[in-house]
Amino acid sequence: MIEGVESWLTGDSRIQVVHTGDDVDKLTADDRLQPDVVLLDLSLHGRLDLDNVAKLADTGQRVVVYSQFTGHGLILRTLESGAREFVAKHEGREHLVKAVVAVAADQPYVGPVMAGALISDGGADRPKLSEQERIALLLWFQSSSKASVARKMQVSPHTVDMYIRRARQKYEKAGRSAYSKSELLARAIEDNLVAPEELNGDTP
Repeated sequence: MIEGVESWLTGDSRIQVVHTGDDVDKLTADDRLQPDVVLLDLSLHGRLDLDNVAKLADTGQRVVVYSQFTGHGLILRTLESGAREFVAKHEGREHLVKAVVAVAADQPYVGPVMAGALISDGGADRPKLSEQERIALLLWFQSSSKASVARKMQVSPHTVDMYIRRARQKYEKAGRSAYSKSELLARAIEDNLVAPEELNGDTP
């Protein structure tokens, strides 16, 4: 399986595989290994282990979880543990490559299985965002730069930052903290403020 996944990834000129293995501790202990993205199977040595997600995320690694287990609760727990994206093994090469490339560039990518999990969560305690706050979030999720969001909205970068900060504060008040960009994205999809296809370039 590792060889098959490696061939999928190296078949894209934007991706270089620098390490493969089945020991998370070895990866975190080796300072010579500085990957842009860690693609992590949840089931190593026949055991489902979410602690590995948190262990890698806590060291600053961008983690893409790749798993045959696709229960909505499990997917949400991997995201809460710090994973940037989740790709199901049956989703194939296209979604895997797109997720890895997006995460390396600090961009969101939401595949069908992950989208289903986020939408099914129901968005309890949904905060009320203004339309400007919602637009600022959507454009920020589509871009890595608040400055580019400001240009598109024809406002100052300070104003964009204020919209995003207000959105975070509203989620904090609702008891659904969203400290990182990926957490805020998950909240926005859960609450139907942003549609997954708006992030992946499927709509104009």
